[in-house]
Amino acid sequence: MELFPPIPLADWAPTKHTLHRFLQVVGKIRLESSPRRNHWWHVPFHLTGNGLTTRPMGQIDGNPVFTVDFDLVGHRLLARVLDGREASFSLPGHSVATFHQEVLTTLMGLGVHARIPHPYPYDLPDAERPFADDTEHADYDPAAVTRYWRVLSQVGLLLEEFAGRYSGKTSPVHHFWHTLDIATTRFSNTPVRLPEEAGPLIREAYSREAVSFGFWFGDDSVPEPAFYSYTAPEPPGLADEPLPEGAEWLATAPDRHLALLRYDRARTAPDPRAAVLDFYEAAYRAGARGLGWDIAETACPDGVTDPYRAP
Repeated sequence: MELFPPIPLADWAPTKHTLHRFLQVVGKIRLESSPRRNHWWHVPFHLTGNGLTTRPMGQIDGNPVFTVDFDLVGHRLLARVLDGREASFSLPGHSVATFHQEVLTTLMGLGVHARIPHPYPYDLPDAERPFADDTEHADYDPAAVTRYWRVLSQVGLLLEEFAGRYSGKTSPVHHFWHTLDIATTRFSNTPVRLPEEAGPLIREAYSREAVSFGFWFGDDSVPEPAFYSYTAPEPPGLADEPLPEGAEWLATAPDRHLALLRYDRARTAPDPRAAVLDFYEAAYRAGARGLGWDIAETACPDGVTDPYRAP
C-alpha cells in the first residue's frame, strides 16, 4: 500500500462535503452521550481497522451503552449496544437529510434515544440549515471515502509515533468532525486564562499552554491537504523560527501563524515519513522554546521513559 497516496481536494470535494456532514450528525450525538473530558477529548472520533468509531457512549444520559461506527471499507454505518444487538445501513445513496433520519431510527430500534440539541452543521457554510432539510449534499464515492480512510490511518500512526516522543500531558490521536482533521496536542501545566468572550469551546480547548500537530484534507483557506502545527498562546517571534525545507509559516490572523507542510510536498520527498516527523519536531521546538518549556525534561525518545532502557 503506497504511503501517502495522492488525494487532491478537487477530486472528491462533493463526497467530502457529504461525508463531513454525516460525521457531524454522529459527532453531535457523541458530544451529548459521552462522559466529559478536559479539552473536549470526549468529542472526536477514533480510528478502527476499517473506519471510525465513537467509542462506547451512553449510561450517563439514560441510554444503554452503545457505539456508532463508520465502516469506510464496506461503507456502512453500524450501531451496537452492550447486550450484543446491532443494526446497520448502507452509506451510499443517502442525502444528509435521509442519513440523519436513518441514524435516529436505527438507534431508536436498539433502544437508544439519541439527542442532538442543535441539529445543524457546525461552522460550515450551511450552518443555518437543519440536517433534516439538507437534500443538497448526497454525493458519496466509495473509492474516495476508502482512500480518505487509508490516508487518515497512515497519518494517524505517524502522529502516534510523534506523540510517543513527549512524556508530558498529551491528547489522544483523534479525528475531529468539526474541521475533518486528525491531530494530537502536547500541553504544559501552565494555565491560560482566556477572556469570557472567547467562548466555552475555545476557553476549554486552550486552558493550558499547547502545541498541536495534525493533518487535514483541505478547505477554502488552503485548498489542498496539508500537515500543520500551531502554538497556543502564540509566543512572539514564532513565525521567525526555522522550519525544514518545503515547510512554511502561514499567517491566519495578524498575530497567529500556522506551520504548514503541504501533503504533495511531503509525499514526494525522498523519505516522506521522515519529512513529516522532522516538520512536526521543528514546529514543536519553535513553539516550546517560545513558551519556555523544558524540552529536555519531557523528551521521550522512542516512547521510552525507563532510564535503563531509554535510547
